[in-house]
Amino acid sequence: MVASQPINATVAIADEKIAPSGSISQANNTKNSVAIDKAEFGIARVDARGKVNFIPTFRVPLQEGSKYGWRIQLKDYQGEVTWREVLRLPKPPETWATDDGENFTVSADGTESVMRRKTIANDGVIENYWTIAAGDPPGKHKIQVYVDERLIATFDFDVFPVDRQQSTGRNRSL
Repeated sequence: MVASQPINATVAIADEKIAPSGSISQANNTKNSVAIDKAEFGIARVDARGKVNFIPTFRVPLQEGSKYGWRIQLKDYQGEVTWREVLRLPKPPETWATDDGENFTVSADGTESVMRRKTIANDGVIENYWTIAAGDPPGKHKIQVYVDERLIATFDFDVFPVDRQQSTGRNRSL
């Protein structure tokens, strides 16, 4: 598992419905100054021109280099945001890594990571992406996102193995 910094590119949302096998839960508390306009989970694909296409889905292909993550639109919010992400895996990956390694911890059993960040919410958006690495496990995963120690979104998703021949575009012939 490799955590990536937010992708700095123009994001285009695909006109695709979210797969019913996953789920997003949002918690809003009007007593707190942070409210959620929209929470999305999906995969990020970068085309040859460097344009990022965010595809909402709860099924992530277990393919080295694939990127998945979340983005949350905060309602009427500008400025610095302190967020925490808890990522739970079905079993430990071979390795855990982040771009900078700061404010990142892994549980004793290796199945859960906690990342803490302070970021500027440009246009009220906060986001985080992970990159599939060799040795990452397939199965049910969960991400919980907290802002100022308050749970604001939960994303349940599946990471599924990809048939190698299918992913390379080769056809089987007898």
